[in-house]
Amino acid sequence: MENIRIVLVETSHGGNIGAVARAMKNMCLEELALVRPKQFLTEDTMARASGADDILHEASIHQSLDEAVADCTLVVGASARMRSVSWPQLNPRECAELVMQRSTQNKAALVFGRERTGLTNAELERCNYLVNIPANPDYSSLNLGMAVQVISYELMMRLQQGRKLVAEEREPAKAGDMQGLFRHLEQALEDIGFLDPRKSDKLMRRLKRLFYRAEPDLDELKILRGILSAAQGRKSARRE
Repeated sequence: MENIRIVLVETSHGGNIGAVARAMKNMCLEELALVRPKQFLTEDTMARASGADDILHEASIHQSLDEAVADCTLVVGASARMRSVSWPQLNPRECAELVMQRSTQNKAALVFGRERTGLTNAELERCNYLVNIPANPDYSSLNLGMAVQVISYELMMRLQQGRKLVAEEREPAKAGDMQGLFRHLEQALEDIGFLDPRKSDKLMRRLKRLFYRAEPDLDELKILRGILSAAQGRKSARRE
């Protein structure tokens, strides 16, 4: 559980951060990361934490989601609604299974968005998977503390089952490595004249989905970037 990080993005109310800390401590989670919180360590924060002060005081503060998850090999974003662009979806139980498998040797992040609007599409694109908590379709809104509690409970259940999870031998690519690949890929596609500026966002979104689905390891990422560099070099040579 020490390799699992709860990430809250632009939380508006300090009390909600306290409620999340309480939910985490209930379920043996320790690492909390905050991305540009509007309020933090208010009286309401401490009151709703109900004794989980250690999690609050040890929480890390970040200026961007990329910074908060850069060392994670698995990033799962919580989404309350289906998006126009399909992304790999998990329910809480499936999410817990995957996170517990991946966190045996590497960092995994569970990302929760703003209380009113959740995560933006750009933030969701930084996630390998999305997790959606099934609820009444006519009243599906969960507050932040409740959402974290549901996911944390499923993680605890997986832990108590005592499964022996075999760690992968390959070294997984971290979130920061994947973002570097995507920047390189976009530049290479521009250099070889493949990228249409009018459709670049849609194309890059689909390519990101492809690479997230493939889950390349670090060596595979280096090979891919070598191919991109070679393609860029040949294009330059032709121009000369």
